[in-house]
Amino acid sequence: MTTPTLIFVHGTHSAAHSWSGLIGELALRGHRAMAVDLPGHGIDGFFPRSYQAPQDLAALATEPSPLAGYTLDDYVARVVDAVRRAREYGPVVLAGASQGGVTVSRVGEEVPELLDRVVYVAAYCPVELPSMAAYFATPENADSLVGLVTAAVAGDPASLGVARVNWRTADPELIHGIRECLAGGFTDAETTRLLSQFQPDEPVAIPAAEIRVRAAGWGRIPRTYVRFTADRLIPPALQDRFIAEADRLTPDNPTDVHSVAAPHVGPPHLPEVVEIFADLVVR
Repeated sequence: MTTPTLIFVHGTHSAAHSWSGLIGELALRGHRAMAVDLPGHGIDGFFPRSYQAPQDLAALATEPSPLAGYTLDDYVARVVDAVRRAREYGPVVLAGASQGGVTVSRVGEEVPELLDRVVYVAAYCPVELPSMAAYFATPENADSLVGLVTAAVAGDPASLGVARVNWRTADPELIHGIRECLAGGFTDAETTRLLSQFQPDEPVAIPAAEIRVRAAGWGRIPRTYVRFTADRLIPPALQDRFIAEADRLTPDNPTDVHSVAAPHVGPPHLPEVVEIFADLVVR
């Protein structure tokens, strides 16, 4: 039997490189894996001139961004292209982290026949509500510390068309808040390294985009959810809601659930996560 190709989709303000540690570990075990840079990210990423040191904070709040024009449809098209190409050589498992989950869901709804499994790693997985943003006000999200990250937003997202986070801030309180939300338990050095890997801009259109999965489409694909139990951005209660909603939609196709003691950013190459994916590709 041909083993699947694993395709990974990154989350907000990130890029394909966020999966490099996990992909490297899987490659050493002989597994095929790759990560997709979503439009405007990674090798096509944009960094405002005002974001560079010495930062011009006034300009940072207004400098236009090419990412403002991107939509979830653009993200989905990029990933569907990768899935189609990989499918020529065998089965495909598609995995997403954080906001990457909404892209995974839309791809699964669009081309379910091309996917052998979808995997959510501490990711948004809307089912009963129409969008990622619709879950922000739910009781299960009440404990989210996302406000500690949005405190570092520069400018008006509605005007810019992007949420521009100043990850290079020198404000120790903002840095501490970002760590508490995304990377609890990280050292100062690990936090600095993490911040240097983020991109400032993310289109505001993505969280508001409609998802709408169906049992006959996305719901027919086997799925796995990897819960991060120390996640302070997507609280475990919200992760559990996603799982419960999915299982209500497809009771005959229940979610394969794993739990890992990790904060939101993981990292994805934690030994427990490596083992989960290594097991998935040989099932």
